[in-house]
Amino acid sequence: MNLQDGWAASPLRSVMDMLGQAQLDRMTTDPGLVAAVDQHAAVLRDAIPLDRETLGDYVLGFLDELRDRDWMFYGDLDAPTLRLTAACWLARESGFLEDGAPA
Repeated sequence: MNLQDGWAASPLRSVMDMLGQAQLDRMTTDPGLVAAVDQHAAVLRDAIPLDRETLGDYVLGFLDELRDRDWMFYGDLDAPTLRLTAACWLARESGFLEDGAPA
């Protein structure tokens, strides 16, 4: 994944810019993607408190692990992509990216 400078300060916004928005747009025409993202979102809702800081910290740690594993986003709907898309969906639905603050 090609992360831009400053991604660690705003991991949610960085992931949204890199893959999240395109995947969320894709959800409007792909019911299978909606179902898969919903399942990943449910896991996140059960695992962590849903606030801007905690979700951002989760994404930061998840991205660190993906970098350690040399994972790259190529557009495939693999488990990491679905999990990151779910985090972006939760951030958007919760309004965490609306005010321009680091997220």
